[in-house]
Amino acid sequence: MTASELRERLLDFAVQIVRLACRLHARAEGWHIARQLSAAATSAAVNYRAACRARSHREFVAKLSIALEEADETLAWLEILGRAQLMDVALLAPLQSEASELVAILATSRRTAKLRAAKITTSPNH
Repeated sequence: MTASELRERLLDFAVQIVRLACRLHARAEGWHIARQLSAAATSAAVNYRAACRARSHREFVAKLSIALEEADETLAWLEILGRAQLMDVALLAPLQSEASELVAILATSRRTAKLRAAKITTSPNH
């Protein structure tokens, strides 16, 4: 997957979550979760976008780490919604699946970036 494909995928996911959050705002018990969920998903998307525009490898890894944390937080909020039965499980399942995949992709990307950083700092030309 290319960086632009992942950027689009995260953006599409964030939009889906914002739409879900709008539905949650209608219920008093869902208001807090809606805000947290929306904030986490949109943060994952914008921090990945920032990572793609990083000025250094260190900044890239830092922004990628934030995107990963926020994607994982989104997954946690989706799990809470399901367990609290505030949303239909059939509606949440595809979003949880996508969140899990995005977390895995971002974790792998961060791991790869850190390995590259380690190789750069230990190379004899550095």
